[in-house]
Amino acid sequence: MTAVGTVEPATGPATERGMDMLRFATAGSVDDGKSTLIGRLLYDTKSLFTDQLAAVEAVSAARGDEYTDLALLTDGLRAEREQGITIDVAYRYFATPRRKFIIADTPGHIQYTRNMVTGASTADLALILVDARKGLVEQSRRHAFLCTLLRVPHLVLCVNKMDLVDYSQQVFESIADDFTSFAAKLEAPDLAVIPISALHGDNIVTRSARMPWYEGPSLLHHMEHLHIASDRNLVDVRFPVQYVIRPQSHAVRDYRGYAGQVASGVMKPGDEVMVLPSGFTTTIASIETADGPVAEAYPPMSVTVRLTDELDVSRGDMICRPHNAPTPAQDIDAMICWMDETRPLTVGGKYALKHTTRSARAVIRDLQYRLDINTLHRDESADRLGLNEIGRVRLRTTVPLLADEYRRNRTTGGFILIDEATNRTVGAGMIVEAS
Repeated sequence: MTAVGTVEPATGPATERGMDMLRFATAGSVDDGKSTLIGRLLYDTKSLFTDQLAAVEAVSAARGDEYTDLALLTDGLRAEREQGITIDVAYRYFATPRRKFIIADTPGHIQYTRNMVTGASTADLALILVDARKGLVEQSRRHAFLCTLLRVPHLVLCVNKMDLVDYSQQVFESIADDFTSFAAKLEAPDLAVIPISALHGDNIVTRSARMPWYEGPSLLHHMEHLHIASDRNLVDVRFPVQYVIRPQSHAVRDYRGYAGQVASGVMKPGDEVMVLPSGFTTTIASIETADGPVAEAYPPMSVTVRLTDELDVSRGDMICRPHNAPTPAQDIDAMICWMDETRPLTVGGKYALKHTTRSARAVIRDLQYRLDINTLHRDESADRLGLNEIGRVRLRTTVPLLADEYRRNRTTGGFILIDEATNRTVGAGMIVEAS
């Protein structure tokens, strides 16, 4: 199989393991062109094989389309192809000589908002698409708000289908002004606006000659040069222990390592650390990866940490700095996105809670308000949260969570709620305050 496209494939040293990676998610209303945009990026970066493209061409022809529908590259479910919509979150990968990318193509329909939250929760960048003919619609504002609620560090408003408005500068500037005014009410740290046509490739990989009035970069150029290193929290050391490694071999009987993924901060051998919840302090003896010892560990590396002293450390414990530790808390104020279509969240509801590698049980003590994410109005009279609704709750856990505020640390500030009867994830939480 051979790859097809219009740019050179990613080869050489830049594509090695140390190459920077950007996770991004698409957002916006239904039929704004999210899947087509991703298909265009995959095609133009030579990330497709000839048989993949042939399959898409065959399906497009069978449906009577006059063009190759690149959206079919990500709409993988049969129901998605039949309806022409995205239902599930589709993950795709591609690379350029400068950077690797992981894409989360999220649904635009309101009933699949929970899937959009899932896709954007780990993203470095969100691409919010709007149809140039329609401008900002309710779902565009909804997804923009959710992206800022989820603390996605970078937003790009892609004004798509510019070919259907004759590449009008006036239309583009009007939509850009509307969105900028709305974003001013939100906590959007970094915002860019780019006019594009995903169907024809305008301003996707290269600047479009059809829009000479636009002086900014193409979408791919913007994503390749986006600075994301400073987005990661490299100050607060947080290492949730996932697994204790104790080999049974007689030759290495004294080995004890603690495996997990670095949530934030930088750890080095010799650093003084504290283990929570016990509070005992020690130093790091060594840090190891699958490729051997390393001089330092930082997010999102998966490593094994060995400590100088033999302490009682188990799954769910947290390694941190002695004078910079998370708050052990059982009373949690959090924003909850409710994901269960059968039972609403109500005061008194009991759930299993998963926070980093620690598990607990939780009870909803209070529903402070339900948020209207279209008007940002707080309904303090609400007594429940239904599917896809968001509200602020206070809950109490059976054991203390080693938590940070979500705005400070997305990993140690987030959790999920699980229905113990069905084992389904019913809610996603973002910690506002822990005490």
